[in-house]
Amino acid sequence: MIKRKILSIDDEKSIRFIIENTLKQEFDVISLSNGQEGLDYLEAGNFPDMIICDLVMPVMTGFDFLERIKTSGFFDDIPIMILSGREWSKDKIKCFEMGAEDYVVKPFNPSELIARIKRRLEVRERFLSRIGN
Repeated sequence: MIKRKILSIDDEKSIRFIIENTLKQEFDVISLSNGQEGLDYLEAGNFPDMIICDLVMPVMTGFDFLERIKTSGFFDDIPIMILSGREWSKDKIKCFEMGAEDYVVKPFNPSELIARIKRRLEVRERFLSRIGN
């Protein structure tokens, strides 16, 4: 079975390490440290099955990354989960309005993260099979 690919974008090395180790049994994980690196990765022709992205990062914030992806016309169908230490409702609402599919607050429960990822990918696969892709 081919593992689905998850792009993880977070400036904190420790969070990237936790995500990689949490997901590596079931997914191929690519970890990058800011939104610009994530955008460059996608523009190089890489299409992950899902993106997990922090909000507060140097170079390009998660908000800017989310906006670029969801308005791109090329990558807008890739589900994006925000993983942030910011618990404010205004940030969550803004991310959902910008097109994020999920929002998880750090610190997170690894089992919950896996369950949320699997659920999002399941929904996406059912949708794609209905439209014939």
